[in-house]
Amino acid sequence: MALSERSRLRINEPQLDLPPPFRYVSLREVGDAFAHAVNVAAQKGAGTLVHVGRFDLVEFALVLEPEEPLHSARRALYAGLLALGHALAVHAPPQRIITFDWPDAVRVDRGLVGGARLAWPQDAREDEPPAWLVFAAMIRTVAMGEEEPGLRPLSTALEQEGFDDLGSGRLVESFARAFLRVTDIYQVEGFAPVTKEFSERLSPESGARYEIAENGDLLVHHLQKPEPRRRSLKEALRHPSWLDAKTGGPSRQ
Repeated sequence: MALSERSRLRINEPQLDLPPPFRYVSLREVGDAFAHAVNVAAQKGAGTLVHVGRFDLVEFALVLEPEEPLHSARRALYAGLLALGHALAVHAPPQRIITFDWPDAVRVDRGLVGGARLAWPQDAREDEPPAWLVFAAMIRTVAMGEEEPGLRPLSTALEQEGFDDLGSGRLVESFARAFLRVTDIYQVEGFAPVTKEFSERLSPESGARYEIAENGDLLVHHLQKPEPRRRSLKEALRHPSWLDAKTGGPSRQ
């Protein structure tokens, strides 16, 4: 994986402090980080980080150039989500719990704040390294609209959870540093530590134990069943579980 008081959150910074080898691409508020990164991935290459400057959402996408076959390289989604979880934890108020819904959603204290997506070339072969991957994420920072907090208990925003003065750019900077650390662990120790931590952050299913297969599928083990239930990562990524197709942002359900 080579590389009202509307808000107390700070509007995104114009320039981000990113460690090498990241290369920053900034889009206006009407931009789409995921689509732009997919369009330029082949040309710009690994380390290109596309960021959309919005005050209500953290929206960014990172181009990767994996050295392993596509069927296992899709596990980059888990590494990216772990890095995002670490970045949120850096800025979180005390005792806020950050968890994931498999395969792609992010929750803070059980409230949905956003999630991640993964893209690859349409003509990529499963048994060969893809020319590129794009990991993209979107996190809701401010709850837009006139609804009172608590009316939609299954969703939330960082502001509602006490992430004061956290601009979009600061979270992206924290993600970049965390992603390098997660990638270093993966390259030195293999994918097992990533699997272990991601599984521990999954929203628990009663009586279940989780395992991630080599191709990224989730294996759900139950004591009373001899064989695990397999959930396909490739199929799940076709329709992001957290994304509202109508608004283009995290679901409010």
